[in-house]
Amino acid sequence: MTLLRGGLALPRMGLGCMNLSHAYGIPPSEEDGLAVLRAALDDGVTHLDTATLYGGGRNEELVGRALQGRRDEVLLASKGGMEMVDGVKVIDGRPATLRVQVDASLSRLGVDHIDLYYLHRWDKSVPITESVGALASLVDAGKIGAIGLSEVSVKTLHAAQEAAPIAAVQNEYSLWSRNPELGMLEATRAAGIALVAFSPVARGFLSDSVGDPAALAPKDIRRAMPRFSSDNWPANEALLPAWRALAAEAGCTPAQLALAWLLSRGEHVVPIPGTTSIDHLREDFAALSLSVDVGLLERAGDLIDTDTVSGPRYAPGPASEVDAETFEDPA
Repeated sequence: MTLLRGGLALPRMGLGCMNLSHAYGIPPSEEDGLAVLRAALDDGVTHLDTATLYGGGRNEELVGRALQGRRDEVLLASKGGMEMVDGVKVIDGRPATLRVQVDASLSRLGVDHIDLYYLHRWDKSVPITESVGALASLVDAGKIGAIGLSEVSVKTLHAAQEAAPIAAVQNEYSLWSRNPELGMLEATRAAGIALVAFSPVARGFLSDSVGDPAALAPKDIRRAMPRFSSDNWPANEALLPAWRALAAEAGCTPAQLALAWLLSRGEHVVPIPGTTSIDHLREDFAALSLSVDVGLLERAGDLIDTDTVSGPRYAPGPASEVDAETFEDPA
């Protein structure tokens, strides 16, 4: 367990629920999505992560259905400040908007309290202290338990801490996305803040499940990501044979090795893999009990890293929406 500010205990791994409703091609049916969530609960998964954005609210509704009669079994995390409006993603961190969105999340989830609530993106037109101050008032009102930030820089984290305690930062972190190593990994460790790692298996790349990006569903978000483009994919795909061999040497699957590497980065690092498969769910969480040689983990870090991976995380448009440090412009 990772102890958050305020005494909130966060399990070492959580389930990212996004792809049950959003982003990666055609989501499963509601009943199949519920089956995954209920299997997770039955297997002892105690941290679920959702958001206002995912599926235009449908993901929170799905999670809420799964939690009926079982709310006390989980640490429930959601996010606001980014939502779908008439089919368009809108980032809005104004206090009034956040208050409305928290109430809407509570309603969709069917709960009276969300344990951990993130500002999904910093709205750069609103001072971070104003957005975080609004969330602090919702902590005081008992609607949320702790405040998190997502895709932020160390500078923004420090500014936010002037307004209220921050319990968690959720940034992308995996072998092929090392941006937290530009300062956030150490800043969160030093402050006693959880670093929640989304996309810990590199959007399927490190689980060796992508195949041909050209065959992805038309609305799959990876189609617009540079690392899956025809310019970069061949170089990235060329890393996979050695990656598979390294996982075989470790006696685990490629996804498990990716998660074991992340878990080794610090007790405060909390991966939240997502899946639409019960088998893959169990495969991912089995990584918690793996014992992988330190030397092999170091070799994994040398094989897949910023120098060996081709292409940036995001195309210019999406990149402009995030605040986290980048290797393209570390300053």
